[in-house]
Amino acid sequence: MKRTIQLALAGMMMAIGFHACAPQPDNDEFTEQMKERVDNFEEVTLSTDLSWLSENEREIIRILMEAADIMDDIFWMQSYGDKDALLDNIDNPYAKEYVKINYGPWDRLEANTAFINGYDDKPLGANFYPSDMTREEFEAWDEPAKTSLYTLIRRDEEGNLKAIPYSEAYKEQHEEAARLMRKAAELAEDPGLKNYLQVRAEALLTDDYQPSDFAWMEMKESNIDFIVGPIENYEDRLFGHKAAHEAFILVKDMEWSEQLEKFNDMLPQLQAGLPVAPEYKAEEPGTDADMNVYYAIYYAGDCNAGTKTIAINLPNDPHIHLTVGSRKLQLKNSMKAKFDQILVPITEILIDESQRDHITFDAFFENTTFHEVAHGMGVKETITGKGSVREALQEYYSAIEEAKADIMGLYLVTQLYEMGEITSGEVMDNYVTFFAGIFRSSRFGASSAHGMANMLNMKYFADNEAFVYQDDGTYKVNFEEMKTAVSSLLEKILIIQGDGDYETAKKWVEEDGVMTDQLRQNLEQVNATDIPIDIVFNQGKEVLGL
Repeated sequence: MKRTIQLALAGMMMAIGFHACAPQPDNDEFTEQMKERVDNFEEVTLSTDLSWLSENEREIIRILMEAADIMDDIFWMQSYGDKDALLDNIDNPYAKEYVKINYGPWDRLEANTAFINGYDDKPLGANFYPSDMTREEFEAWDEPAKTSLYTLIRRDEEGNLKAIPYSEAYKEQHEEAARLMRKAAELAEDPGLKNYLQVRAEALLTDDYQPSDFAWMEMKESNIDFIVGPIENYEDRLFGHKAAHEAFILVKDMEWSEQLEKFNDMLPQLQAGLPVAPEYKAEEPGTDADMNVYYAIYYAGDCNAGTKTIAINLPNDPHIHLTVGSRKLQLKNSMKAKFDQILVPITEILIDESQRDHITFDAFFENTTFHEVAHGMGVKETITGKGSVREALQEYYSAIEEAKADIMGLYLVTQLYEMGEITSGEVMDNYVTFFAGIFRSSRFGASSAHGMANMLNMKYFADNEAFVYQDDGTYKVNFEEMKTAVSSLLEKILIIQGDGDYETAKKWVEEDGVMTDQLRQNLEQVNATDIPIDIVFNQGKEVLGL
């Protein structure tokens, strides 16, 4: 079946004009360049003890890995095109490995510039739109389905634009994934997991994902979690309309999950206390949700491309956020790998020695957790009648939403310390760890939504004297100034979102969402060491003993 799928993908890509790469130079210089890029990613083995799971649960994991691989194939198609034609034409082993990390010939750490001969920079719309389509043509096209998360845009035989539902464009792949998920559902002992797999399988065939999102919200007791399908829209940098395929397979960490249970009921209180006028916080986040900690055991597709996800807040549907909330999943093993192998070594270079004791994994975990909590809070629908915030801010939505989650997450942690709800460590740990984390994630570049968010936050902190850059080349956090800046920046973002102020969003992102010369020099200093930029996974059935 997999070979049939690959042939189908290849046929579609050939039809829409993707070409094979030009031969690469086979010399020592090119090999060394590619080796250096591959070495920027530290290999991490995704494994955990599965012996406490039932045999049925272990078999479910085996089956779901096959479904995840189908999502991986589809994402290749969305990100680039014919995966096999590209890889078969590359002889250099390091170049081939780097193409696999990036899901294409464009470097996600270098603003999606090409590192393989024969390619221009990556199209902003990836492979969701015809390569010759202009923004003006798309905006003038009178077609309601064009902005759907779940349509592929192509041309018909007469050259006119047409919207193809994902269930049609990826029919064979979705049918096979649905078959596998239903097979897994037959083995599921947990009723929530059984129902979710069945309803999500149906969603792949109909493009109606909301019922399965509600079913996923209700799946609270399962030891296994499976996130699958077209979900995030970061890959579409042209409009932010199209969702990319991905899959996570996760196993719950019971002990750490119990520690987070108490926070969910506090969300309405925290929402009401946001530092903004009442009309910008009138929405009440749903609390029929959960926060849990997991061991990630398999990544596929969008979440596996380039830099790796360490926490999840889903579903993205604002109606579900307001109705029942969202689930927050912390991927502890991936998070710990990034903390130990990347963040801590960076702090030894760029953070003042007197503040390094404030860099703790607990603070990193809390900041990441409440970043995800923050995605489900604030304002989802504009107060000016412009529709959802996502619709109003268009291509600037993702960068501003990520900046909001960063800053609101830190604000929430501060409030919880002051309320006595977080008692481990001190809030200064969270501030210094958050600030140091900007240098870690800024190495991913400034072109992604997360990267631009880093730049926006860093510039605002600089303008408000939240830190000082010292003569010895290290940074020192000014606690009171940063605390004040966090509050005022959060207010600024919530007003832009609530107003649906596209022009202000555009001006802010284009002016401040860029890397400064100082930060670039700092990152060059870090990059001159052997500190990895991110992680890549050794994963699969053999790794898990399955």
